[in-house]
Amino acid sequence: MNVVQLAQIIWVMSAIGIIVFVLLHGPKGDGIGGIGGQAQLFTSTKSAEITLNRITWTLSVVFMGLTVLLSAGWLPQ
Repeated sequence: MNVVQLAQIIWVMSAIGIIVFVLLHGPKGDGIGGIGGQAQLFTSTKSAEITLNRITWTLSVVFMGLTVLLSAGWLPQ
C-alpha cells in the first residue's frame, strides 16, 4: 500500500464521516442523533452540538485537504 492509496482510504472515510455527522446535526433539536438514545451520551444538547460541529469541521478540513493533494498529484507514487 503506497501513500496515495492510504490517502484515498482516509479521503473516502472522511467523506462518509461528514455525511454521517451532518445527518446527526439537528436544526434546533436532536436530529437523527435522538434515535437510539445517542443524545444521552452528552451532558446537554449544547455540548452535543459543539462536539458534532468540531468533528464535522475536522472531517471537512481533512476531506478538502486530501482532495487538493490527490487532485494535484503532489503525493509520491
